[in-house]
Amino acid sequence: MRFNVSSTTLCNRLQTLSRVLASKNSLQILDCILFELEDGKLRLTASDSETTLVTTLDVQEADANGRFAIKATTIINSLKEISEQPITIDVNNESHEIIINYQNGRSNFIGQQGDDYPAAQSIGEGTQQIAIATDVLLGGISRALFATADDELRPVMNGIYFDITPEDLTFVASDGHKLVRNRCLSVHSEQPAAFILPKKPAKTLKDILARETGDAIIRFDDRNAQIQLENYTLSCRLIEGRYPNYMSVIPSDNPFHVTIDRAALIGALRRVLVFASTSTSLVKLRIDVGNMTVSAQDIDFSTSAEEHILCDYSGTPMSIGFKGTFLIDILSSMASQEVILELADPSRAGVIIPAEQEENEDLLMLLMPMMLNE
Repeated sequence: MRFNVSSTTLCNRLQTLSRVLASKNSLQILDCILFELEDGKLRLTASDSETTLVTTLDVQEADANGRFAIKATTIINSLKEISEQPITIDVNNESHEIIINYQNGRSNFIGQQGDDYPAAQSIGEGTQQIAIATDVLLGGISRALFATADDELRPVMNGIYFDITPEDLTFVASDGHKLVRNRCLSVHSEQPAAFILPKKPAKTLKDILARETGDAIIRFDDRNAQIQLENYTLSCRLIEGRYPNYMSVIPSDNPFHVTIDRAALIGALRRVLVFASTSTSLVKLRIDVGNMTVSAQDIDFSTSAEEHILCDYSGTPMSIGFKGTFLIDILSSMASQEVILELADPSRAGVIIPAEQEENEDLLMLLMPMMLNE
């Protein structure tokens, strides 16, 4: 079996596929990428047994159909130093010897039988389907991913919750300390539905979606999901279980509202965090009329820092503590020039929203406070 293909196109697709591979696999074949050649189309598959990513590209002068597997590191490392050019791949179907011929040389190695490669998860009965613009899906995943948990006792928190209603699609993520709720008003379904997308396929989608166009078609049942993009198809096992009632933890009556420049606040937080306790990353926000003081200290090393930032606030002076790294993560995932902090008292969660919401979007983030030593 022989075919020609662009070296750069093949290498780029293989590098993207390799992101789903696990560092340690129970099956040796899962260290490999599956090649399936049929009617001039090359289908490439990578899997860790729970997440499977597939892509298809055109080849030239294919003289037969067949399937074989190549260890991912071997094929990627052999291609990434080759400049853009057509390469010829020869495969011996009996010995599984693979020869790659390129402009200035050749390489050969032994592959594996493709029939041993496990099949992707299939979508069963009760399948539902929604279509989401790729930029909307990318925005929803990007804004929520940082807030997912790593909790063995509550696995439902370890992914992004897709809550689909006749009015909107809401992306939700929380680790118990911070929460993201991002409503997309441009996506809805007559039939309410929900699923929890695990963190790994969410990260993979985030990497892929920036280069995709058109709509993402998501088909899912109670256990599995399949996301069809222009150049890739991702299949994965969903997280099973009931997601907590996220609306119940979002305060609706925080009386104090602070409007402040987002970039200025991020800069101040990063500078004072240098002098915060490394074990807590506690940052204190002292809010007065027209001014916010951002401060941190490490009593053990006798270090401290504070900065003053202009803000729009006319309420009662108050102080509240937050984990600085979490607050930076929240602010960095927003795009608006200014943000609004909705606060009640030092013991209740703070709500952070963009001063100007993007079109067809309602973004809200929540952060639990930390006790101040005062």
